[in-house]
Amino acid sequence: MAQNEITTPLSVLDSSGQPQNFGWSREPGFFYDPALIWGPRRRISESDRYILHSPTHMVVFEIRDDGWLGYMGISVISLRDKKRSTQIYRTLLPMGSYEMPTGSVNGSTRYRRNKANLDFISMENGVKIIKADIKHFGHHRSLRGQVVLSEPAASESIVTNQRWYSEKNSFRYTRCSPWYIAEGVIQFGGTEIIFTRGNGWGIFNWNRGVRPGADIHYWSAGCGMAGDRQVSFSAGYSWADSSTGTENGLFVDGKLHKLDKITFHIPPSNWLSPWRFTSNDNRLEMLFTPHQGRTERSRLFFYNSTRRQFFGFFSGKALLDDGSILDFNNITGFAERSKLRF
Repeated sequence: MAQNEITTPLSVLDSSGQPQNFGWSREPGFFYDPALIWGPRRRISESDRYILHSPTHMVVFEIRDDGWLGYMGISVISLRDKKRSTQIYRTLLPMGSYEMPTGSVNGSTRYRRNKANLDFISMENGVKIIKADIKHFGHHRSLRGQVVLSEPAASESIVTNQRWYSEKNSFRYTRCSPWYIAEGVIQFGGTEIIFTRGNGWGIFNWNRGVRPGADIHYWSAGCGMAGDRQVSFSAGYSWADSSTGTENGLFVDGKLHKLDKITFHIPPSNWLSPWRFTSNDNRLEMLFTPHQGRTERSRLFFYNSTRRQFFGFFSGKALLDDGSILDFNNITGFAERSKLRF
């Protein structure tokens, strides 16, 4: 299926606030201004998320403003045993009070509440810095540290602007960059989680848009090494119209090899059994072996959200743009299914 690659900067909204310019890009060149959106502020959804992993742990940082409900969450997942810990702070009706940046390249996102400080800082040359200082992280522990994320040379992202056929005011503008090199230390209670070049990776997931009345969204990403090549991917789909551009791509040393539609084959009786991933263009076959999972629910008035996340390892093969086959094994990553209704 032909997709619409956008190569010049465009606005995701027209002068009357209607979504436009649907497609995908290798660069975060779309322009987004929430002040142009036609409709109530409670429908706007904005989130920044980072998934980091070392040989021993995954750490997930997220700040999200869903209009009805604000959210700051951190999860620490051990890759050596079945232990994990999550701390979530919720804000009633944030309505833009987080002041999240309108672009994914510049600006910073900061959370300051309940003796919990979390900063996502964008620097020059594509460098991202995560600073965390959480004094009470469950079971009388704390979480503190700083991680610096740097880009591979000549890296590309998968950027999409998608619409919903049934709801003309709804859209999702996203960027996924799953290839960051992570360096730093997170002190979690008595445990030091160390990220070093070659053994520390970061995935950046950025979303802005207007929510539909209901949606089911599948998304997965991972990053690691296949021999001497860095391999990462983004894969997902939802009820949004993906005909002009999917959020799917494989990256080799930061270079994007664009994929069409990908399907998650989840075992219905046991989601901790291996999952299969296939693409309609026969360019990707992948097996996900979950290590552990968690379920998260948020409810407020008419707002109802459920997210099931699973962490584990990916193996498979992909057909690259030059016609060669890339095999990869035990790439660390995660997969999730989110269901929204309001």
